[in-house]
Amino acid sequence: MRAVIFDLWDTLVLYDIEHSRATERRIAERLGADPDRFHRVWRESRSERDGGSLEDSFRSVGATDELLPELLDLRRNAFREVAVPREGALETLRELRERGFRLGMISVCSEEVPELWEETPFAGLFDATVFSCSVGLRKPDPAIYRLALEELGVDPSDALFVGDGANDELAGAERVGMRAVLILRPDQDEPYWEEAHGWQPRITSIPEVLELL
Repeated sequence: MRAVIFDLWDTLVLYDIEHSRATERRIAERLGADPDRFHRVWRESRSERDGGSLEDSFRSVGATDELLPELLDLRRNAFREVAVPREGALETLRELRERGFRLGMISVCSEEVPELWEETPFAGLFDATVFSCSVGLRKPDPAIYRLALEELGVDPSDALFVGDGANDELAGAERVGMRAVLILRPDQDEPYWEEAHGWQPRITSIPEVLELL
């Protein structure tokens, strides 16, 4: 192995669903929309948002040009609040770098994530970062993995992928020739995503990656 590529949400950063819903409710309030209906519409439009423009997503749910800056700031501030590294993540990334591994990160996300990436504790720790909204690709499209591998300068067989299993990302990584590892929360028996049930190997903390190399 010469490289390790990580997912972001529920891998390097634990996804806070309550925080996400609270942000949605604030956006719905500013739009004058019913929160439950807005949640359904916003969830259904996620693939477009994670593959393109956040501004367009807001306009599609009725945001005016005057309201748009405020809504964008709500998303930015929400990301700032939740972009907290999972326990042991930073230490593990630094250890991997010291051992000479190339490090990558692939995230299915909207535009505030790459926009604010350099403000996060992860800034400067990766040799390649691939954000779906920036490249117009989403996992498990083989092209998004190959893009990260090309930026890292490694063959698929020389790379380990670590993720929580969303977006069929584990099987997607293995289809391009990588080895894929499932990461769970410490209190999880199985991932949320049915396609990743029973996946092996699996870990429950980022530092365990070091034992797999």
